[in-house]
Amino acid sequence: MQVREAKDFLVQETAKQASIEGVPLSELEKRMMYFTESGYVPEDPIALNEEFEAQYNTEEYEQKLAALLDHAYKRVRGESEAKRKIWDAAIDALRAEDHYLLVLWDLGSSFSRVPAASLFRLVGRVGLLAVITGGIIWGLHYLSGMIGLRDSYLYLTLFILFYFAAMFRRDLPTRVMLGLAKFLFGRRNQEE
Repeated sequence: MQVREAKDFLVQETAKQASIEGVPLSELEKRMMYFTESGYVPEDPIALNEEFEAQYNTEEYEQKLAALLDHAYKRVRGESEAKRKIWDAAIDALRAEDHYLLVLWDLGSSFSRVPAASLFRLVGRVGLLAVITGGIIWGLHYLSGMIGLRDSYLYLTLFILFYFAAMFRRDLPTRVMLGLAKFLFGRRNQEE
């Protein structure tokens, strides 16, 4: 996706969101979303910035646009997977350069783009993993006391067994790590 196409899409969706919410969004505010100090600019950036600063409070504008972008993204994500992918591709296209639109996008909390249920699920899974790990360590400590070995010898023995298992089954460490990641984070399409 080209930078101009990316900006056009994001500005259009933000303007649509402003219309849905009944938030006024002037042509100058839309034009300011195209602002950049490097790369493609449809007009003189210095003149645009001076015109904008004469009429608007930058901090208020940035808060307003960050909220509109966040709400527009949530709406687009709910409308279709294809539109969400276009949005993500537009943001990725802008990441190669320094664009004001990215500043506005990044002002929105990244946590606001993650569903609360996903965060709770992740915290619960991390807690469960901590309890299981603690239980295994306690069990190994108890076992080493029963058989009269020092804990370190038992851990070394388990490490050597895992090492040999990984030599015979080369994808074992990868499978273990992928299994752990899948347990913690789940598949992306289920989370969204």
